Amino acid sequence: MNTEVAIGVDLGGTSIKTGLVSSTGTILYQNKYPAFAEKGRSDVLNQIEASIRDAARHAGNGSIRGIGIGSPGVVDENGVVKAPPNFADFDNIPLQDEIRRIFNLPTKVENDANAAAIAESKFGAGKSFPDFLFVIWGTGVGGGIILNRNIYRGPWGGAGEIGHISIDYKGPQCNCGSIGCVEAHIGQKYLSQRTAERLQNRPDSMILKLIGGNLEKLEPVYISQAAQKGDELAREILVEAGTLLGVALGAVMNTMDLRVSIIGGGVAAAGDFVMDAIKKSVQQHVLKPLRPDIQVIPAKLGNNAGILGAAGLVL
Repeated sequence: MNTEVAIGVDLGGTSIKTGLVSSTGTILYQNKYPAFAEKGRSDVLNQIEASIRDAARHAGNGSIRGIGIGSPGVVDENGVVKAPPNFADFDNIPLQDEIRRIFNLPTKVENDANAAAIAESKFGAGKSFPDFLFVIWGTGVGGGIILNRNIYRGPWGGAGEIGHISIDYKGPQCNCGSIGCVEAHIGQKYLSQRTAERLQNRPDSMILKLIGGNLEKLEPVYISQAAQKGDELAREILVEAGTLLGVALGAVMNTMDLRVSIIGGGVAAAGDFVMDAIKKSVQQHVLKPLRPDIQVIPAKLGNNAGILGAAGLVL
């Protein structure tokens, strides 16, 4: 392999996915290691190191340009990871310096949603847009802001936390401690709760069949599956969720003077009707001069966005 490559690490609470990525955005090799997030700092660092060593062995004659890591939590400009959710004893970790010291290669660490935004900018749906808002809608709601083809991090590295815009100051309590965040309305846990409540009056819904009548099994993936098969309740719930997301996106697009939103994550893949609901809501909530140019489009890279975005930090 006589090409320049980078190693991209997608650090998650359950697993670490690491890949060898070409300069054109092709994943040449990837692995998956358990994260051991519940065990604490040294175990997680050991797993990251092992996954990188494994990927590096597959570089052949290729020159490894560097190592990029996408991590949950706030990541400051020096690559220090601060209190990622679901990680024990893992606060203020100088991950960038630790990995650079071990491998003696250029290393860059970024928030995972920012890394996914970079992936879409370099290799995916955002290639033709120098400026856009990226949203990842899955377990929670995360985001990143791309300005002039670069991630906008903010002075402290916390920009792009779209999921924690409050859309109802009297709304439900969010995990972050605030009230009425968009994530508290449409994140996985809350979406499932609201669906379970409505199913009590809609026993004919296909959602119940998909979960075998066991509401404890209810997750957005089943709502999406039912919606794709035409289930009325499932579509109602996802259109409502898309509408609520559009309220938050409209606020950001007004603030940042943006015209394009790229939406990724499992829930967003339910169908065109979800994208249509988001776009309609955005257009209702942005200033009138912005409306003709508003675009809401699906992300392209799916589960590969984490690895590709991490590698894109050093490519």
